[in-house]
Amino acid sequence: MAPDAPACQTIGFLLLDQFTLISLSCAVEPLRMANQLAGEELYRWQTLSLNGQPVWASDGVAVTPDASTLDPLNLDAVVVCGGIGIQQAVTAEHIAWLRNQARLHCRRLGAVCTGSWALALAGLLDGFQCSVHWELMASMQEAFARVTVSASVFTLDGNRFTSSGGTAPLDMMLHLISRDHGHELSAAISQMFVYERIRNERDQQRVPLKHLLGTQQPKLQEVVALMEANLEEPIELDDLAAYVQVSRRQLERMFQRYLFCTPSRYYLKLRLTRARQLLMQTSLSIVELGVICGFVSTPHFSKCYRDFFGVAPSDERADMRLHPPLASPPPLHAPAPATPRSTLEQARDEPTFASVRIQRRCS
Repeated sequence: MAPDAPACQTIGFLLLDQFTLISLSCAVEPLRMANQLAGEELYRWQTLSLNGQPVWASDGVAVTPDASTLDPLNLDAVVVCGGIGIQQAVTAEHIAWLRNQARLHCRRLGAVCTGSWALALAGLLDGFQCSVHWELMASMQEAFARVTVSASVFTLDGNRFTSSGGTAPLDMMLHLISRDHGHELSAAISQMFVYERIRNERDQQRVPLKHLLGTQQPKLQEVVALMEANLEEPIELDDLAAYVQVSRRQLERMFQRYLFCTPSRYYLKLRLTRARQLLMQTSLSIVELGVICGFVSTPHFSKCYRDFFGVAPSDERADMRLHPPLASPPPLHAPAPATPRSTLEQARDEPTFASVRIQRRCS
């Protein structure tokens, strides 16, 4: 066991409105399996909301939390669970509670999917690296200058642990469990979940370019990677071709054959897609959006945007203000939950119970 890991850690999962269930499940299930395989309670966990009322997940499922943030809690770690519309989901009450936990209680702070936005908004990621779902990366980079946003599937930085969405929290939690209780336990959990390869912090969360492009063309992959890394100051096509040692004509033929468009058109699509993400997720002006995405003038940016998306950026932003995100459904009046056997008690019936010997360190 790591020197600073207590015998049993209690983790609170703060559920924000429209959080993603897959990310929550991928964060919690490794803890359950760690207890089962160890044959003892290494981890406890609670789901939390501001007032203890049900929280609606992104798929419309209402989850009744175990506790309220108003309750007296003794947490070793807090994990913020984000999802859709994170900017609207985070409230001043969330921020105040997170800051209080960081100041008085928690040894560790984490986030899954888009939950890093809440930690950053609270100032709790200043000076740290973090991961977030790739759809929110551009917005976080613009909004939080003191936070280093990584493209990794997850990031462990000091007492901060953050992951992107989907199944990435599973990889992150397996690494944390390995730190706390040894590689044998995390490997056994991976086997139980039929999870063939545990990703590490060097793995990037975006789909590998060869799958994204549907091609094995290495030179084409390299050019697209260069384009993605240089949206604010676009590289001339002749320079892109020279970088991968092909002629401009050869480069154009590759794009037409495998991506069904010209290099210029593909580059424009990348820049406009980023512009639209920022338009939808930030308060940056149309002028600023054009500059950030490499357009020489606002009229040119607006024309390209309108031609590509069928609506001018100013009109799309105005429409967003007229039609804000739908409010969550009204609170549910859920019946008082029954008191089931604890997950550890249920696990005693499993053939794998206590099948992994936990590494102990003498104090």
